[in-house]
Amino acid sequence: MTATTAEPTSRQRGAFSWLIHRELDSYPNTGPRVLYLAITVLATITLYYEAYVAGSVSTLILSNLHMSFTFYVATVAVGNGIGAFTSLFAGLSDRYGRANLTVFGLLVAGVFTVWLLPASTNRWEYTIFAFIVGAVEGVVLVSTPALIRDLSPQTGRATAMGFWTSGPVLGSLVVAIVGSITVPAVITNPRFWTHEYYIGGVVGLVVFVIALVGLRELSPGLRDQLMVSMRDRVLVEMRAKGLDIEAAMKNHWRQLMKPDVIISAFAVSIMLLIYYALVGFLTIFALTILGFSLKEANNLGYWCWAFNAGAVILIGMTSDRFRVRKPFMIIGGVGAAVMIVLFLMQSKTGAHPSFGLIAGYLAILLFFLGVAYTPWMASFTETVEARNPAAVAAGLAIWGWIIRIVVFASSLIILVVITSVTPLVNYLGYVATYPSLTFAAAHPTQMAGVEKYAPELTFAASHPSIIATAEKYSTQLANAQKFAPEIAIISAHAADFAQAAKYTNPATIPPALLGKLIADAGGGAAGQAELAKISANEAAITGVIAVAPQLQTLTPYAAQLTALSKVPPSVISFAKANATQIAAVSKVPKSVDAYIAANVPQAAAKSPAQWQHWYWVCFGGIIFFLLSVPLLRGRWSPRAAKRDEEEHEALVQAELAKLQGASTT
Repeated sequence: MTATTAEPTSRQRGAFSWLIHRELDSYPNTGPRVLYLAITVLATITLYYEAYVAGSVSTLILSNLHMSFTFYVATVAVGNGIGAFTSLFAGLSDRYGRANLTVFGLLVAGVFTVWLLPASTNRWEYTIFAFIVGAVEGVVLVSTPALIRDLSPQTGRATAMGFWTSGPVLGSLVVAIVGSITVPAVITNPRFWTHEYYIGGVVGLVVFVIALVGLRELSPGLRDQLMVSMRDRVLVEMRAKGLDIEAAMKNHWRQLMKPDVIISAFAVSIMLLIYYALVGFLTIFALTILGFSLKEANNLGYWCWAFNAGAVILIGMTSDRFRVRKPFMIIGGVGAAVMIVLFLMQSKTGAHPSFGLIAGYLAILLFFLGVAYTPWMASFTETVEARNPAAVAAGLAIWGWIIRIVVFASSLIILVVITSVTPLVNYLGYVATYPSLTFAAAHPTQMAGVEKYAPELTFAASHPSIIATAEKYSTQLANAQKFAPEIAIISAHAADFAQAAKYTNPATIPPALLGKLIADAGGGAAGQAELAKISANEAAITGVIAVAPQLQTLTPYAAQLTALSKVPPSVISFAKANATQIAAVSKVPKSVDAYIAANVPQAAAKSPAQWQHWYWVCFGGIIFFLLSVPLLRGRWSPRAAKRDEEEHEALVQAELAKLQGASTT
C-alpha cells in the first residue's frame, strides 16, 4: 500500500496560505475543535437565514415583482433542482476538503443577498439571483454536516448534529425574529422587502470574515477513519500515518448505493415535507387562510423555529446520553403525525383559530420533528461510516441530492394540489397598494349599501349646502309636499287670503269674503272642505310660506332630494361617519374591483381544503419515515448500545497496544 501522510500546510506555503489551505495534520484539542464546530454551525445558520429571508416578506415580493403564486412555487422547485445537483458536486469534498466550500459559499451568498437580490426590479432578475444562492446552499448542505461529522466522534455525534441541524432551524428563527422586529404593522412602501435582504446580506458577509479567518478541517488521513469516542484519537492519528488515502477514495458512489442509504435518505426527505411547506409558505398560509397580519405571521414563525431549535439540540444531547437513536426517531415521528392531525382540525374551512392556539400546535409539531430529525442525522452518518468512513461526504451528497429532488417534486405537486393561492396573494398585493380594501372587506354589508345608493350619496356629498338647508327645514319641506294643493290655492289668491288673515276669529269673516274664499278653493262642498283643511293646518302651512325663499333654493333638486329620502338612515349615517375611507375605496380601479369580485371569493372558499390535502400528504410522509427507521444502524436498547461501546473500547486498546509495540521495534 502507498502511504500518504498529511503535512501541515504552513510548513510549505506563504504567510497567508492559511486563508485557503486549511488542513490540520493532527486531531485538534477540545478548545479548537469546539471553535471549528461553532464556526461551522454559525455558517450554516447564516446561509439558511439568507436562503429563507424571502419567507418573511413573500407576499410583498410577489406583489412588487408581479409574480403569481404558480411562478413563485415553480421558482422554488427549480431552485431546489439546481441545489440537488450542486449537492452532488459537494460530494467531491471527500477528496478536496470541505472548509473552502463553506467559506467561499458564504462570500457568494452574502454578495448576492446584500447587493444583487434587492436590486431586482422584475421577477426574472430575482429568480436568477435566487437560483445562484440556492446552488450555494446545496453545496453547503453537504460540506457543513461533513465538517461536523469529521470533528465529532460517534459518542457525541447526535449532540454535534443537533447543533448543525439547528442551522436551518435557527436560520428560519432569525428570519422570524428579524421580521417581527423590523416589519411594520402597516406597509406603505412596496419595495420594503429589500430591507430584509440588506440585513441578511450584511450578516452573511460578517460571518464570511469569521470563517475565512477561523475555520479549519482535518486532513484526509484523519477524517477518513471511524472514530467512536475521543479515546480513539491516538489510534486515529497513528493510523493516519500509514493510511492509503487513494484506496479509500475509490468507488464511493457504488459502495453507498444501498437500501439503507437510499431509502433512509428518501424517507427523511418526505418526513420533512411539512417543514419545507412551513418554511416556504407559512407566511402565505397565515395571511390567506388564518387571516393573520404579516407581522403576526413572522411572530408565528418565531415560536415554530424556537421550539424546533430547542428540540434538535436537547434531543441530540439526550440521544448521546442514552447511546441510542431509533427510539427518539419513533417518538418524534409519532408526535409530529399527531400534531399535524390536530393542526388540520383547527385550519379547516371557515375556522378562524386564535394566534396562540395555532402557535402552540405548530411549536409542538416542530418540536417533535426535531426529536426525530437530529438522531436520524447522527444515525445516517454512522450508517455511511459503517460502509466507508472515507465516503461520508459522498453519503451526505446522496442525501442532499435526494432531499432537494423531493422538494423539487413536491413544489410541482403543490401547484397541482393548491390552485387557489394566486388570487388571494394578488388580493394582498392590492391591499398593500390600496389599503382601503381592508376597510371595505371589514364592512361588506355597509359597503354594499353605499354602492347601491351611490348616486344619492354622491349627490349629498357634492351639495353640502343643499343638504344642510334640506335638513334644517326638513319639517317645512315635508309639509310643503303634504299641503302642496292648499299652498297652491293660497299662492294663487294671495290677496283674498291676506284679507282673511286680518280676522283672528274665522267666524267674523264677512260672508262675501268667505264666499269668495270658497270659490278660490274650488267652490261648492269641495271648496268648503278645502278651506276647512287650510284652516285646520294653518300653522303648518304658514310655516312653509314663511320660509318659501329658502325652500325655493331646493326646487331644482327636488328629484335628488326625493331619492335621497328613500335611502335607509343607517346607510346615510355610515357614509357620513366614514367619508374618508369610502372616498379612498372609490379610487380603487374598477379593474381591481372586477378581479377581486371574479376571483377572490371563489379562491377563499377553495383554499382551506386544498391546503388540507397537502398537509395530509405531509402526514403520509411521516408515516413512511417511521416505517424506514429499522434500516439504519444503531441499537434500540441503551444497554445493548453501551455493551457495543465497551467492546469497541477493548478493540481500540488492543490495536493501540499493537501499533505502539510495532513503533518501538
